[in-house]
Amino acid sequence: MIRAKGLRKVYSMNGSEVVALDGIDFNIGQGDFTALMGPSGSGKSTLMNILGLLDTPTSGEYLLDGEAVFDLSDDERATIRNRKIGFVFQSHNLLPRNTIIENVCLPLYYRGEKHPEKKAISALDQVGLSHRAKHFPNQVSGGESQRAAIARAIVVEPKLILADEPTGNLDSKTGLKIIDILKGLNESGVTLVVVTHDPEIAGHAKNTIRIKDGGLEQA
Repeated sequence: MIRAKGLRKVYSMNGSEVVALDGIDFNIGQGDFTALMGPSGSGKSTLMNILGLLDTPTSGEYLLDGEAVFDLSDDERATIRNRKIGFVFQSHNLLPRNTIIENVCLPLYYRGEKHPEKKAISALDQVGLSHRAKHFPNQVSGGESQRAAIARAIVVEPKLILADEPTGNLDSKTGLKIIDILKGLNESGVTLVVVTHDPEIAGHAKNTIRIKDGGLEQA
Protein backbone atom coordinates (compact mmCIF):
# COMPACT_ATOMS: atom_id res chain seq x y z
CA MET A 1 0.00 0.00 0.00
CA ILE A 2 2.82 2.39 0.95
CA ARG A 3 6.36 2.30 -0.37
CA ALA A 4 8.74 5.06 0.70
CA LYS A 5 12.24 5.25 -0.71
CA GLY A 6 14.83 7.84 0.24
CA LEU A 7 12.28 10.31 1.62
CA ARG A 8 14.07 13.48 2.63
CA LYS A 9 12.56 16.75 3.82
CA VAL A 10 14.66 19.84 4.46
CA TYR A 11 13.29 23.17 5.69
CA SER A 12 15.06 26.52 5.43
CA MET A 13 14.83 28.47 8.68
CA ASN A 14 16.60 31.76 9.35
CA GLY A 15 19.15 31.08 6.65
CA SER A 16 19.99 27.56 7.82
CA GLU A 17 18.72 24.12 6.84
CA VAL A 18 16.74 21.89 9.18
CA VAL A 19 16.52 18.22 8.19
CA ALA A 20 13.15 16.83 9.22
CA LEU A 21 13.47 13.53 7.33
CA ASP A 22 16.83 12.13 6.35
CA GLY A 23 16.38 9.71 3.46
CA ILE A 24 14.10 7.06 4.93
CA ASP A 25 12.88 3.79 3.42
CA PHE A 26 9.97 1.62 4.55
CA ASN A 27 6.97 -0.34 3.27
CA ILE A 28 3.47 -0.75 4.69
CA GLY A 29 1.34 -3.52 3.22
CA GLN A 30 -2.32 -3.39 2.29
CA GLY A 31 -4.40 -4.05 5.41
CA ASP A 32 -1.55 -3.45 7.87
CA PHE A 33 -2.01 -1.63 11.18
CA THR A 34 1.21 0.30 11.79
CA ALA A 35 2.08 2.48 14.77
CA LEU A 36 4.49 5.34 14.15
CA MET A 37 6.33 6.32 17.32
CA GLY A 38 9.03 8.79 18.28
CA PRO A 39 9.76 11.81 20.48
CA SER A 40 8.50 15.31 19.72
CA GLY A 41 10.43 16.88 16.87
CA SER A 42 11.50 13.52 15.45
CA GLY A 43 9.78 14.05 12.09
CA LYS A 44 6.55 12.08 12.65
CA SER A 45 4.18 14.88 11.67
CA THR A 46 6.26 15.75 8.62
CA LEU A 47 6.12 12.12 7.55
CA MET A 48 2.37 11.89 8.10
CA ASN A 49 1.82 15.02 6.02
CA ILE A 50 3.84 13.50 3.18
CA LEU A 51 2.00 10.17 3.42
CA GLY A 52 -1.29 12.06 3.34
CA LEU A 53 -0.25 14.12 0.29
CA LEU A 54 -0.49 17.32 2.32
CA ASP A 55 3.22 18.02 1.78
CA THR A 56 5.93 16.97 -0.65
CA PRO A 57 9.44 15.73 0.17
CA THR A 58 12.57 17.57 -0.86
CA SER A 59 13.67 14.35 -2.53
CA GLY A 60 12.79 10.68 -2.62
CA GLU A 61 9.95 8.52 -3.91
CA TYR A 62 6.55 7.65 -2.48
CA LEU A 63 4.30 5.04 -4.06
CA LEU A 64 0.72 4.91 -2.79
CA ASP A 65 -1.24 1.88 -3.90
CA GLY A 66 1.39 1.33 -6.59
CA GLU A 67 1.27 4.88 -7.96
CA ALA A 68 4.19 7.36 -7.86
CA VAL A 69 2.10 10.19 -6.46
CA PHE A 70 4.67 12.97 -6.69
CA ASP A 71 4.78 12.57 -10.46
CA LEU A 72 1.18 13.79 -10.49
CA SER A 73 -0.22 17.32 -10.60
CA ASP A 74 -1.58 19.05 -7.48
CA ASP A 75 -5.14 18.46 -8.68
CA GLU A 76 -4.47 14.77 -9.30
CA ARG A 77 -2.98 14.38 -5.82
CA ALA A 78 -5.99 16.18 -4.32
CA THR A 79 -8.29 13.71 -6.06
CA ILE A 80 -6.33 10.74 -4.67
CA ARG A 81 -6.35 12.34 -1.21
CA ASN A 82 -10.13 12.72 -1.34
CA ARG A 83 -10.82 9.22 -2.65
CA LYS A 84 -8.21 6.99 -1.00
CA ILE A 85 -7.16 8.62 2.28
CA GLY A 86 -9.04 9.33 5.50
CA PHE A 87 -7.54 11.62 8.14
CA VAL A 88 -8.08 11.59 11.91
CA PHE A 89 -6.26 14.23 13.97
CA GLN A 90 -5.63 14.77 17.68
CA SER A 91 -7.89 17.81 17.54
CA HIS A 92 -10.90 16.50 15.69
CA ASN A 93 -11.08 19.65 13.52
CA LEU A 94 -14.87 19.66 13.28
CA LEU A 95 -16.39 22.87 11.97
CA PRO A 96 -18.21 24.40 14.96
CA ARG A 97 -21.04 26.01 12.98
CA ASN A 98 -21.95 22.77 11.22
CA THR A 99 -23.85 19.83 12.67
CA ILE A 100 -22.17 16.47 13.10
CA ILE A 101 -23.78 15.09 9.96
CA GLU A 102 -22.81 18.20 7.98
CA ASN A 103 -19.21 17.74 9.10
CA VAL A 104 -19.25 14.11 8.00
CA CYS A 105 -20.72 15.10 4.64
CA LEU A 106 -17.90 17.54 3.84
CA PRO A 107 -15.55 15.15 1.96
CA LEU A 108 -18.48 14.02 -0.18
CA TYR A 109 -19.43 17.60 -0.98
CA TYR A 110 -15.83 18.10 -2.15
CA ARG A 111 -16.38 15.16 -4.50
CA GLY A 112 -19.41 16.86 -5.95
CA GLU A 113 -21.99 14.52 -4.43
CA LYS A 114 -25.24 16.43 -4.01
CA HIS A 115 -27.05 14.19 -1.52
CA PRO A 116 -24.44 12.56 0.74
CA GLU A 117 -26.58 12.33 3.86
CA LYS A 118 -27.33 8.60 3.49
CA LYS A 119 -23.64 7.74 3.31
CA ALA A 120 -22.93 10.07 6.24
CA ILE A 121 -25.56 8.38 8.43
CA SER A 122 -24.10 5.00 7.51
CA ALA A 123 -20.62 6.19 8.59
CA LEU A 124 -22.04 7.58 11.84
CA ASP A 125 -23.76 4.23 12.43
CA GLN A 126 -20.37 2.49 12.12
CA VAL A 127 -19.00 4.56 15.01
CA GLY A 128 -22.21 4.47 17.06
CA LEU A 129 -23.03 8.14 16.68
CA SER A 130 -26.04 8.41 14.37
CA HIS A 131 -28.17 9.58 17.32
CA ARG A 132 -25.98 12.71 17.50
CA ALA A 133 -26.25 13.56 13.78
CA LYS A 134 -28.15 16.82 14.29
CA HIS A 135 -26.07 18.02 17.23
CA PHE A 136 -23.33 20.62 16.95
CA PRO A 137 -19.73 19.84 18.01
CA ASN A 138 -20.09 21.89 21.22
CA GLN A 139 -23.04 19.68 22.22
CA VAL A 140 -21.12 16.39 22.26
CA SER A 141 -18.25 15.00 24.33
CA GLY A 142 -14.61 14.83 23.29
CA GLY A 143 -14.89 11.12 22.57
CA GLU A 144 -18.01 11.67 20.49
CA SER A 145 -16.27 14.45 18.57
CA GLN A 146 -13.43 12.07 17.76
CA ARG A 147 -15.90 9.40 16.65
CA ALA A 148 -17.48 12.00 14.37
CA ALA A 149 -14.02 12.73 12.96
CA ILE A 150 -13.55 9.02 12.27
CA ALA A 151 -16.94 8.92 10.53
CA ARG A 152 -15.83 11.86 8.38
CA ALA A 153 -12.66 9.94 7.51
CA ILE A 154 -14.41 6.70 6.56
CA VAL A 155 -17.37 8.18 4.67
CA VAL A 156 -15.22 8.24 1.51
CA GLU A 157 -14.48 4.51 1.95
CA PRO A 158 -10.71 5.09 2.01
CA LYS A 159 -8.06 2.44 1.48
CA LEU A 160 -5.78 4.22 3.97
CA ILE A 161 -6.51 5.97 7.28
CA LEU A 162 -3.86 8.22 8.80
CA ALA A 163 -4.50 8.98 12.48
CA ASP A 164 -2.24 11.52 14.20
CA GLU A 165 -2.45 11.09 18.00
CA PRO A 166 -6.18 10.26 17.74
CA THR A 167 -6.46 9.60 21.48
CA GLY A 168 -4.15 12.37 22.67
CA ASN A 169 -6.92 14.61 24.06
CA LEU A 170 -8.99 11.81 25.56
CA ASP A 171 -8.99 9.91 28.83
CA SER A 172 -7.59 6.40 28.68
CA LYS A 173 -10.98 4.63 28.71
CA THR A 174 -12.37 6.75 25.88
CA GLY A 175 -9.08 6.47 24.00
CA LEU A 176 -9.30 2.68 24.03
CA LYS A 177 -12.82 2.89 22.59
CA ILE A 178 -11.45 5.00 19.72
CA ILE A 179 -8.67 2.45 19.12
CA ASP A 180 -11.25 -0.35 19.10
CA ILE A 181 -13.15 1.48 16.34
CA LEU A 182 -9.96 1.96 14.33
CA LYS A 183 -9.02 -1.70 14.84
CA GLY A 184 -12.42 -2.73 13.54
CA LEU A 185 -11.88 -0.65 10.41
CA ASN A 186 -8.47 -2.24 9.96
CA GLU A 187 -9.97 -5.71 10.33
CA SER A 188 -12.37 -4.83 7.50
CA GLY A 189 -9.36 -4.29 5.21
CA VAL A 190 -8.46 -0.62 5.67
CA THR A 191 -4.73 0.12 6.01
CA LEU A 192 -4.17 2.05 9.24
CA VAL A 193 -1.22 4.22 10.29
CA VAL A 194 -1.42 5.72 13.79
CA VAL A 195 1.01 8.23 15.28
CA THR A 196 1.11 7.77 19.05
CA HIS A 197 3.30 8.40 22.08
CA ASP A 198 1.42 5.75 24.05
CA PRO A 199 3.04 2.28 24.13
CA GLU A 200 -0.31 0.79 25.15
CA ILE A 201 -1.95 2.17 22.01
CA ALA A 202 1.01 1.05 19.87
CA GLY A 203 0.64 -2.41 21.39
CA HIS A 204 -2.56 -2.88 19.40
CA ALA A 205 -0.72 -2.41 16.09
CA LYS A 206 0.63 -5.26 13.98
CA ASN A 207 3.84 -3.34 13.23
CA THR A 208 5.72 -0.46 14.83
CA ILE A 209 7.99 2.02 13.09
CA ARG A 210 10.10 4.22 15.32
CA ILE A 211 11.47 7.55 14.18
CA LYS A 212 14.29 9.52 15.74
CA ASP A 213 16.11 12.57 14.37
CA GLY A 214 14.43 12.12 11.00
CA GLY A 215 15.49 8.48 10.60
CA LEU A 216 13.31 5.40 10.75
CA GLU A 217 13.98 2.12 12.47
CA GLN A 218 11.60 -0.78 11.94
CA ALA A 219 10.91 -2.51 15.22
